Amino acid sequence: MQPTFISVVVPVYNSEAILPSLVDRLKPVLNSITGQWEVILVNDSSRDRSWDVIQSLASSESRLRGIDLMRNYGQHNALLCGVRAANGDIVVTLDDDLQHPPEEIPVLLSRLDEGYDVVYGTPLAEQHGFMRDFASLITKLALRRIMGAATAQSVSAFRVLRTPVRDAFANYQGAHVSLDVLLTWGTGRFSAVRVRHDPRKAGGSNYTFGKLITIALNLMTGFSTLPLRIASIVGFAFTLFGIGILCYVLVRYVADGGSVPGFPFLASLTAIFSGAQLFALGIVGEYLARIYVRTMDKPTYTVRSTTDRAAAPMMRSTHGNR
Repeated sequence: MQPTFISVVVPVYNSEAILPSLVDRLKPVLNSITGQWEVILVNDSSRDRSWDVIQSLASSESRLRGIDLMRNYGQHNALLCGVRAANGDIVVTLDDDLQHPPEEIPVLLSRLDEGYDVVYGTPLAEQHGFMRDFASLITKLALRRIMGAATAQSVSAFRVLRTPVRDAFANYQGAHVSLDVLLTWGTGRFSAVRVRHDPRKAGGSNYTFGKLITIALNLMTGFSTLPLRIASIVGFAFTLFGIGILCYVLVRYVADGGSVPGFPFLASLTAIFSGAQLFALGIVGEYLARIYVRTMDKPTYTVRSTTDRAAAPMMRSTHGNR
């Protein structure tokens, strides 16, 4: 591939022990690809000494930049911050735990050269437990519905993208962020390639089964109207069911000359209809709650400081265009 400016964005959370090894492995890989590169480490308010390590690494390597967020916003919010701060023509994102081998970056870049705008590195074999894999599958199915592309099932935090794609969501504001969904606002040229997936070098994953299910629900209610359609379909189905029961009661009344006995049956129907109504109201309430949160103009992220002091005021000055 032709030499280009590459930005590597890494969201960091409680990884002080891994960061030096990550940077040491990134350097030779990036040097073999191009002479112009940068590594952006976004500290998502780690509870350990990760920010101190980032500052130390940045002081010894001019092409390494650090961004320290005011509080823990989540992986995708930190990624969005790093992607917006990137100066490269191509952005590479990967986790901080070395499960995504930096040596696989050229594989993703070679697929990008085939005319795609976003390429995901899909693990050959996941290094997680059954419940975590199951929750990840649910999240990917939700993404597939929203993204409208089969590639969504191959979504990974290990990805490369052309920087101009970010222009489509330059003004996005909101507390709930899914970088993969935002990327669909800018392009439909997605692809995926199989890459090695290594065991985590230290610590444990911050993504539990419950958190992944919550992410899937946030995706469905934050970036899709599907739940509202489901509520409408459920309401319509129960309406037809109710009409059918009414017809049955009237026919029995005409045929037998009396009412249909069975209060428990009628009470059960009432409970079913009440449940359907509450179900629909709950979904509508979720959307109203998100509208309310958006009206508060809650920032996607807020930067406390950076290793590049000249950039810090600019990055803190706006909500959506950082």
